Amino acid sequence: MSSEGTTSVSTHILDTSTGRPAGGVAVELSARGTGDHYRAIGHSETDPDGRCKDLPALPEGTTHARLTFLVEPYLARSQAAGAAFFPEVTVTFAVAPGEHYHLPLLLNPFGYSVYRGS
Repeated sequence: MSSEGTTSVSTHILDTSTGRPAGGVAVELSARGTGDHYRAIGHSETDPDGRCKDLPALPEGTTHARLTFLVEPYLARSQAAGAAFFPEVTVTFAVAPGEHYHLPLLLNPFGYSVYRGS
């Protein structure tokens, strides 16, 4: 759990077709408050272990956040299947102040799954 009032986000990606972390994937974090439009608040890239540990804290008043994973370049260089069926994956989630949200992405060339981790 984060300190009172600070809401944090982290993520990692596992390529389930290889059983390995997906490194080098660009990730964008966006946020909005009640009645607002989403705005990008940070960018990162997964490290060789597939993790993004440096995403910024969400601004005060955030009610929803969104992670966008730009997976097409990763899939193009790591798969022999050709073009990526899903060029990006966007995950939108509700947030509460003071919580930490870890959202792992399980990825393969023709599907994905995401869940709230710890």
